[in-house]
This record gives sequence, C-alpha cells and structure tokens, in this order.
Amino acid sequence: MTSAPSQTQPTNPVEPPTGTLTSEPGPRVRRWTPRRVLVTRAAVGLPHTEEILRRVAAAGVEDVETVGRVSPPRGTSEREAYAWAKTTLAVVVAPPSALKPQPIPPSADWRIDLAKGCPAHCQYCYLAGSLTGPPVTRVYANLDDVLAPIPGLVGHGTVTSGTAERGHEGTTFELSCYTDPLGIEHVTGSLAAAVERVGTGVYGDGASLRFTTKFDDVAELAALPHGGRTRARFSVNAEEVAARFDGGTAPVAGRLRALATLAAAGYPVGLTVAPVMPVEGWQDAYGQLLDDVRDALAPVAASGRAVDLTVEVITHRFTPGSRDVLMSWYPRTRLEMDVGARRAKRSKFGGVKYVYPTETMRALRAWFETEVPARLPGTPLLYLT
Repeated sequence: MTSAPSQTQPTNPVEPPTGTLTSEPGPRVRRWTPRRVLVTRAAVGLPHTEEILRRVAAAGVEDVETVGRVSPPRGTSEREAYAWAKTTLAVVVAPPSALKPQPIPPSADWRIDLAKGCPAHCQYCYLAGSLTGPPVTRVYANLDDVLAPIPGLVGHGTVTSGTAERGHEGTTFELSCYTDPLGIEHVTGSLAAAVERVGTGVYGDGASLRFTTKFDDVAELAALPHGGRTRARFSVNAEEVAARFDGGTAPVAGRLRALATLAAAGYPVGLTVAPVMPVEGWQDAYGQLLDDVRDALAPVAASGRAVDLTVEVITHRFTPGSRDVLMSWYPRTRLEMDVGARRAKRSKFGGVKYVYPTETMRALRAWFETEVPARLPGTPLLYLT
C-alpha cells in the first residue's frame, strides 16, 4: 500500500480537547474514551446498559454517574459546554421518534439510529444543524427496541429493495445518520451487536446494514460472524482537506488500512468521499486518494479474496442553521462557508442548503464519473450529490 503521509490534527487554539485518545499496539488505531459517563435513570438496569458499563469500566472510565437529565454543569460558558459535551457519553433510552425508521435516500432504504452525536471535531460536521444543545454523544440503551423494526421492513423500500441496480443488497438499513458508530464502539458495543444479529439471520435473510466511519478500530468487527450483510464504508477525503478539517479522527491512511482489514475479513466495503471540496489542485488530490485506495486493497485482491467495493461522493454543503452552529463551535475555522459563492438549493419542505455553483458541480461530477472506474475498475459509483 502506498500510504498517505501521517496526518497531524488541525491547529485550532479555540478547539477544546477531546476525550482520551489512545493508540493500540501495531498500526496506529484511534479510540475515543469519554472522561465521564452519564446514565439516565430510565436506562439503568437495561441489558445493553450493563454491556456499556462493562466496556466503560474496561476502558478505565471511573467517572460514571446516574442522572435524571443530561446537561452541562451550571454556569458553564458556551465554549465550556461544548468541551464538556465532547468528552461525555450519555446512556439514554431512545425516544419513540427514534424507534420509527425513516427512508434515507440515496444511501439506504431505512435509517436506524444506534446513537445520536459524535465525539469527533470535524469542522464541517453534518450534525451541526440537527443537534440541539451541547453536542453530547447519546447512545441508546434500549438496543432491542431500536433494532426490532428491521424484520417488518424487509422487502420494503425504494433505494435497494427490489431495484435492478442494488437489489442484491436486500433491504438496507443505515446506522450512521446521526453518529459515527465505530467511533464510540469500544465503549458501547452497539455496532457489534447489530452486525452479529443481522449477520446470523436473527432478523431474517433479507436485511443488510450500512455504516460510515472516520475511525479505524476494526479488530472486533473483523472477527464477527457478519455473514456479508454489513457494508462498512470509510469516510475519506483528499489529504489537504482531511488534515485541515477532520479533528479527532483516525488519519486517512489508518482508515484505508481498516478498509483493507474488513475487506479481507469478507465484509462488503465502501468509500464515502466527503465532503468533496474543489480546493486548488483538487483533481490531483482526489486522484491520489483513489490511487491510495487501490493500493490498500491490492493485497486483498492478490490473496484471492473478491473485494466488493462501492463509492459514494458527497460535495460540501451547509444550511444557514448549521453554518451558525459551526461558527460558534469553531470560530477560527478556515472552512469556506460563503453564501455569496454558493447556489441555494431548496427542499420540497421549504428548507435551504447552500451547494457549489452548477458549473463546479458539473466539473466534479464529470471527474468522478471518469476517474472512479478508471482508477478502481469494476467499482460502482452509487451517487454523487
């Protein structure tokens, strides 16, 4: 594998420290460990809560408290509340609204939420416009309830179910709309539980899972009986973009090693190239990224293992609300969020997001539609948005 240079985290004097980050022996593996764990009274005693507490104790977290509600200490400033939230894991019961899977095109048929919130510090965070209050990572303790709708939805959906292009994937369930499930996995176990249940047919033979991550701690997943029913996608970017804006995550080179590890273990895998930005020399930068992916997977293919790889491309966009939140979280960010340089795109519900101008989008689309099949032969580009 031709590895990308080791990344350093972006220097941002206003960014508070994250929770404990550790490296495992061997290739660098990034783990987030919270400084404190808050367990709501409603979650106390649930079977998955006990598993979370077992993992938390094994990770060395000593500050564990039972609370009625999750909120930062009184008197904290906005910046202090952010720092507190990013170092906190809350164990809560998923509300009824989170137990009703919603369609999630173009990624998957349905969305299933294992948690809400993410410990990383990505300066373009897509959760910024959807989280209320300090961005605490909340993991759902009633895991059985969260996963229970899966069998009733198998065979229903409009993205993969029954389609000519992706019908072989079965009915797909996206696990990473509101969290990075691998980023919190070693202290929750939620992702492993879901992968194993679907992989062993607990919910029938027609379901498959999908998740996206910027982390690389995949040893536990590689050993699971996944049955080929979970597609592990790694969110990657050009070196310049990732090094500048992906705070608190595994380096891209580490993500590609993890991609190869899971491919070698028989997982369907994928790339989520996001958020694509037309930085200076972007064609060379993204070309190098695709070449690094090819090189990372070459030993797997050489071993005789068929690699099932897909690519999804998401360009950078933001909403007025997410822009305001991100500017409050990262007031010194160098991320371009100039409304005047963007095109407003309205949803059918009246919402607005700012995307790149039409000419820029056409150039990005044409390049990826040409270069993905050229550099990664046989790899479908599922969509570019």
